[in-house]
Amino acid sequence: MSDEPDTETNSEGGRAVAESEPGDESSPYTLQREDDEHHAFWADAVADRVEARDPDEPIVVKGGISPSGVPHLGNVNELLRGYYVAEVLRERGHEVRQVFTADDRDPLRKLPRTLCDLEGALVDLGDVDAGALGRNLGAPYTDIPDPFGCCDSYGDHFSRIIADSADAVDVPIDLVSNTELYERGEFDDVTRHVLENRDRARDVLAAYQDKVDDDYVPFNPICAECGKITETVTGVDLDAEPATVSYRCTDMDAGDRTIDGCGHEGSATVREGKMPWRFEWPGQWQQLGVDFEPFGKDHAEGSWPSGDDVARNVLEIEPPVPMVYEWFTLDGEPFSSSAGNVILVSDVLELIEPEVLRYFFVKDPSKARDFSIERLDQLVDEFDRLEEIYFDEIDADEDEVAFAKRVYPLIVDEPRERRIRLPYTFAAVLGMTDDPDLREEIARREGHVPDDAPEWAVEEALERVEQARNWARRTENEFDYELKRAAVPDHDFDAATEAALEDLADFVEEGHGPEEIQGEIYESARRHDVETGEFFAAGYRLFFDERQGPKLGPFLANVDREFVVARLRRER
Repeated sequence: MSDEPDTETNSEGGRAVAESEPGDESSPYTLQREDDEHHAFWADAVADRVEARDPDEPIVVKGGISPSGVPHLGNVNELLRGYYVAEVLRERGHEVRQVFTADDRDPLRKLPRTLCDLEGALVDLGDVDAGALGRNLGAPYTDIPDPFGCCDSYGDHFSRIIADSADAVDVPIDLVSNTELYERGEFDDVTRHVLENRDRARDVLAAYQDKVDDDYVPFNPICAECGKITETVTGVDLDAEPATVSYRCTDMDAGDRTIDGCGHEGSATVREGKMPWRFEWPGQWQQLGVDFEPFGKDHAEGSWPSGDDVARNVLEIEPPVPMVYEWFTLDGEPFSSSAGNVILVSDVLELIEPEVLRYFFVKDPSKARDFSIERLDQLVDEFDRLEEIYFDEIDADEDEVAFAKRVYPLIVDEPRERRIRLPYTFAAVLGMTDDPDLREEIARREGHVPDDAPEWAVEEALERVEQARNWARRTENEFDYELKRAAVPDHDFDAATEAALEDLADFVEEGHGPEEIQGEIYESARRHDVETGEFFAAGYRLFFDERQGPKLGPFLANVDREFVVARLRRER
């Protein structure tokens, strides 16, 4: 929004609207409505709703996070959902600003069990200066020393990781610190307005929170004595510039525990504290001119109804277009730093390309999904199929084609028709050897790299090999083995086993596929009266110098045939 809105404004510069109950258009379940024009991509439907309001430019798309601990992959939901709507609006010729707020003036309410350094390495609380955190329970994140000693504060440390995550998936955000908004006086007007209308604010919030009583004041000052945020305001002076409050530092409820206040009595300006979240969130909408904000279903069923009410009936502004997204799980379990079920963006991008990760987030946000590291090959295969549909390389139904044509240019930096994608599991097989020349030789021999492929395409294709190898090692799956290519490992086979290996070599040499070779392994063993388990072990000995390994048939089918045949015959 510009500084001069084209509608009547209130004294704080927000849009004036009549007091009203939120209508259907306020529902955060944007995609569940049945009267939308059909679009192949959900972000187009959201962009329609934003444009329908005739917003001022730049259009502001917002997300936010409280930097309370490890910023994991789940937090990318808000980044990329907002990004796709922003990109659609940019396609339509609008100037767009994507803002991401760090709610870093929130108080630390409990000690996290797991933290991470700036490189994304997870560490236990005992591996850092945990005492500094324990002594600062109840203090704002930006007033707490960084336990790693590398950043200005605890809040700054985790805000940097959020910014790095956005950079890693090529989402250009304007990261805004709530602490800085307060300290620079940019929240002065909205905070003063809330305090001026605190009776109305109290009435509105009382419909959503039982703890609101006649003494409730919607401001939480920072105690000048102990540095903790307190919720007990004993007086308000709106004649001061900036406005001030009197307070008494009392205990703070923090879930199942209480953070003790020090009892100090003093005063603080509105720059030396914060509004409660239920007012601060709508305050951000006003101050930043927010037109659209996605958020998780926890807010949709909790903070959004009160935020909508506060915006309309306390701040007297129109709330932004909302959209709720479903959470996704990680390998079937909720993200949990305390339980160790987290993965950072930096970790994911060691396993897949950024465009594959971006693809995960173009899917319908109203449906719950699982991000499975174990089955990451399936996600990569889905992306590869989308790319093939986009370039008309395979047949697909009408809906698939429409979706691919719409979203693929938003996922990749530059659509390039001659780009090569090695099948992910084949890339994992290539990762069993360290020799880059050999990897390329096998990929060419198996027909995955055309003879006339440009050099840039070959280089990009082979980058997937390291990612697939990292995946195999992380999950310790069937591809987590080292192919012994330089020399035949020591072995001592009886005549029957050698004869069965010769039969298998002949079969592979004929050019059969993975499942046919798998079946022939059993048949060769049966014909020569070799125990099946021992025959598989013989194969693993020849290729890995182990007694176990990946599913042997597909492995033999994916490695270059000449080498496989020679190794089965113990020739090299």
